[in-house]
This record gives sequence, C-alpha cells and structure tokens, in this order.
Amino acid sequence: MSVTSHADAAFLLPTETVDASHPAVADFARQHAAGRESAREAAVALYYAVRDGIRYDPYSARPDVASLRASATLAAGRGWCVAKAVLLAASCRAIGVPARLGFADVRNHLSTARLRATMGTDVFYWHGYTSLRIEGCWVKATPAFNVELCEKFGLHPLDFDGVEDSIYHPFDLEGRQHMEYVRERGEFADVPYDAMLETFRAHYGTLATGSALTASDFEREVDEEITRTPR
Repeated sequence: MSVTSHADAAFLLPTETVDASHPAVADFARQHAAGRESAREAAVALYYAVRDGIRYDPYSARPDVASLRASATLAAGRGWCVAKAVLLAASCRAIGVPARLGFADVRNHLSTARLRATMGTDVFYWHGYTSLRIEGCWVKATPAFNVELCEKFGLHPLDFDGVEDSIYHPFDLEGRQHMEYVRERGEFADVPYDAMLETFRAHYGTLATGSALTASDFEREVDEEITRTPR
C-alpha cells in the first residue's frame, strides 16, 4: 500500500514491542484498512480505530516489554499513551506504512487528583505518540485520549488527517491549560526501554514498575471528580 525508501525500511519491521507480524495485530490492521484507497486513508482509519477503540488508561502503565507489545494492548482493549502509540505503529507497519515511536515529556492536565497525587507530579515523562511516513512526509499522530474521555474533560478530540501533525492542543474548550510539551525525547524504531525506565525510576521512584497504579478505574475516577467539581 505504500512505497518506501531503503531508509524507511527499518520502520516497517516488527520489533520486540511493535509486533506488527502478530496475527491479531495484522488482522486488526487489515480490518480497519479494508476498502481504503490510499496509504493515507488507511493510516487515518487506523488512527481512529486505536484512539477510540482502545480506552485510555494511565493505571495500566507497565514499562515492561510484555505489556508494551501491540498485541497485548489489543487483547486488553485499553492502554496508556505509550501502549496505544505502539499499537498504532504496529498496525501501520502491518499494512506497509512506515512508523516510528515518538516521545516527549509533557505537563498533562487531563488527569485526576488521585493520579497526580500518586505520581507526585503532573509531568508525564516519555509521553508516547506515533510518527508515520505518509506520501513522502513524516507526520505525528497521537491516539492516546479516546473521544468520550475528551468530551468529559471538555477538550477538543485530537483529529488526524494524515497531512498535518496531530499533537495536543495547549488549551481546552474553555481556554484552560491542557497540555504543555516540556521536552522532546526523539523518535525510535522501538521503545527505548532502558532510557525510559531510567527516567521513570529517577522521577517516579517505586512507581517505575507501575505496581502502585493498579488499583483504580480511571474512567470511574474521572466521572466522580467531574461530579464533585463540574467543569
């Protein structure tokens, strides 16, 4: 579906986490790309399938290879930003669209008081997005927040057309601060696991393994917080 250069070929290969050749991932990609007339249209369709078909769940964050695999996120039906970016990258590679994993440190205001207290910060280190090679250009796509979650928080759902970069708006629908990009970490063929874990250990301490993030339902937590403090 896509013509690639030799330099792009590395971003088509399956990797340890971007398991594009896994049967479930390949089936997911084919299902949502079916009937699309171009690589751009197929990539856009996959973006929305991951954005809205896989629920955003920061409490599912596990910086280990097994849980970061695209096939694992697909099976779970939910994932944090890195896991969803990996799934989009794997799905696009499965249909011949080169895909990289991009990372940035962000100050994210789409969170709950409990999550911020648990993390000890409102900075999300190594926030994940996907960079796709479409019609000769690399464009960024960020599939983390599903549309229902955006509606609850009063945010613009993040759209993607395969032409312009899709990164988070700095403000919500009422002009309140939403997302601040603090530091770019770069783009990679696979998750830079060791570097990511080193940062997590430095800033999150015991949360680096995700062990303290297990016992919560993020969507219910969001509903309860909105009920207490209407936006």
